[in-house]
Amino acid sequence: MYFQRYYLECLSHASYMVADEKTKVAAVIDPQRDIGIYLEDAKEHGFEIKHVILTHFHADFVAGHIELRDRVGATIYLGAKGEAEFDHVKLADGDRITLGDVYFSALETPGHTPEGLTLLVFDPTYSTEEPYAALTGDTLFIGDVGRPDLLASVGATADELGNMLYDSLHEKLLKLPDSVRIYPAHGAGSLCGKALSSEPFSTLGEQRKYNYALQPMSREDFLKIVTAEQPEAPSYFVHDAILNRKDRASLDESMKDSMQQLELEKVLEMQQSGAQIVDTRDPADFAGAHLRGALNIGIDGKYATWAGSMLAKDRPIVVIAEDDRVEESIMRLGRIGFDLVSGYLKDGMDSLTDRSDLIATTSRITAPAVGELSGKVVIVDVRGDKEYENGHIEDSVHIPLPHLAERTAEIPAADHVVVHCAGGYRSSIAVSLLQQMGKNNLLDLVGGFKAWQASQLPAVGSSSCGGETCSTKS
Repeated sequence: MYFQRYYLECLSHASYMVADEKTKVAAVIDPQRDIGIYLEDAKEHGFEIKHVILTHFHADFVAGHIELRDRVGATIYLGAKGEAEFDHVKLADGDRITLGDVYFSALETPGHTPEGLTLLVFDPTYSTEEPYAALTGDTLFIGDVGRPDLLASVGATADELGNMLYDSLHEKLLKLPDSVRIYPAHGAGSLCGKALSSEPFSTLGEQRKYNYALQPMSREDFLKIVTAEQPEAPSYFVHDAILNRKDRASLDESMKDSMQQLELEKVLEMQQSGAQIVDTRDPADFAGAHLRGALNIGIDGKYATWAGSMLAKDRPIVVIAEDDRVEESIMRLGRIGFDLVSGYLKDGMDSLTDRSDLIATTSRITAPAVGELSGKVVIVDVRGDKEYENGHIEDSVHIPLPHLAERTAEIPAADHVVVHCAGGYRSSIAVSLLQQMGKNNLLDLVGGFKAWQASQLPAVGSSSCGGETCSTKS
């Protein structure tokens, strides 16, 4: 058996290729939309990708099943409850996909979504009786289970999904041997759960011991614990869950339309007509000079997740990027189904050399310098709720970044508005958004709350200070 895991860090997403080295038949499970990595590996090993399997309709990215179907003719497989516009084969409990001596056996494991599927991987050179691994999708993670409250699946409530999840775990997955290796579709950083590990795999025995959601408890206690303190899901999740059901255009087709050079005057015209201008450069470069009205979402952070959270999916997008990052900036928008990219600014910021009237800058400030500001100072914290609860600057105004546009009225008038996040990535997005909205006197806190802590400046930390003002340290 050939078994390969691929990990896409920016989306905390794991996909897999499994092949029989005798027959050279391969299957790809939960592929990312840009499928080049699978095609390259298949070519290198002489494999033919005949099957592409979705463990469920993913909400945080657009999967590459359509791309593999169109490029190599792979058959698409879904869980038995999956309904889609494209031709597919449904897999119910016990159904097999045979690659040769190596084969998959399907387990329907709804809970994160109604159509959830686990694939048991059998390799006779390992065992003729027990599966080598379980590809659990978003049903069972390392350290967590799939959240049932995303509401990305039409026709099922969080309670219904939670009950399905409990049954899938206790009636199916927990009955497998402890030696089975667990390979999920996401790792730490994914918003499909709250306590995912960064480990690439585990065994069922280890998860039975240490996974909080697999400990002995009643169904009622399980439903409470798996829905408690879940991170807020980005607004684009429903869009992607629906798009994964559709017989849509491939990423190659979308990229052909999007890789268009646009002259500055054309970009300005589109901006006036409502197009979204996204500058994917580093926040420090953006602060030094950028096109007035552009939104900074840096390519080297959680770019796709924040683009999906901050951009409208139904309005044209124009990209500004470093020359060698243009294609990547557009492709990674395509990974989350944001295909309405009209093009990119020709020559990037060099096109503004003689147009100082179009250039804006962002003022930045270090943590120690905040205390030296004169006049009224307001500090705006754009981190998530849990981050804020774990420690924050006293008297700061807390508005999580996804809600900033709708809650700007909560920011008091001040001589200086200092915006911060944890390390500086989200605060650059926030300041650029506030600039778009005509706000002035903005300062981006360099290094964010981590820099504030490192400077041993006063903060309120519920975990370390009992809710009292103290000096927190990183």
